[in-house]
Amino acid sequence: MAQSTTGDQKASPPAPQAVTEATPKTAASPSTKPAEQPALTVTAPAVTPQITPEAFKPQTAILIGYVDLIRVSTESETGKAGQAKLTEKKDKLQNQIESKRKQLDKQRAAIEAKLPTLTQQQRESKAKEFQKKVAEYQKFVQKADNELQELQQELSRTLFEKIEQAAAEYAKSNGLTLVTVKRDLVYLAGNVVPLDVTEGVVKLINEKGRQKK
Repeated sequence: MAQSTTGDQKASPPAPQAVTEATPKTAASPSTKPAEQPALTVTAPAVTPQITPEAFKPQTAILIGYVDLIRVSTESETGKAGQAKLTEKKDKLQNQIESKRKQLDKQRAAIEAKLPTLTQQQRESKAKEFQKKVAEYQKFVQKADNELQELQQELSRTLFEKIEQAAAEYAKSNGLTLVTVKRDLVYLAGNVVPLDVTEGVVKLINEKGRQKK
């Protein structure tokens, strides 16, 4: 399940040390005075920016929420039920695949044991027959994999729809401008206040799920 989407904060690299360029010293004769350094000239800007009262007005805070999809999939009742269903399907298919593989191993061992007594034509016939069974086995494995992927996509889609519905309801009830996925938070302006609404979304999903039972 979602299966999933924030990174740890990285330590800032140490600031580079200032490099001071040494000024070569010239031995001055007793009668010669050292040359005076030119004075630093500060030029005032041509236009002085005007400071208006609006510049001191605090920006209105914008509240947004974010949802941790991994937590929802592991903590919500819908997510847990979906994961259990997916695991059950996976185990069932895996057992079938393992059973067919063991049958192939037995058939191969039987053919190899008979090889010394078979004619060339019989060997070729047995080889073709075995290759056909191998192809059927591979086809079954591919089909099982497709079934598992389709089930996973269906369960993920169902859960995400419930997340959207719960997030919308939570946002309206708590005055949030936006609710997004946690992994999508890359940059926020200073007046944007992010809130983790995962717990509230999980609670709403569970409540709605119980009402339908």
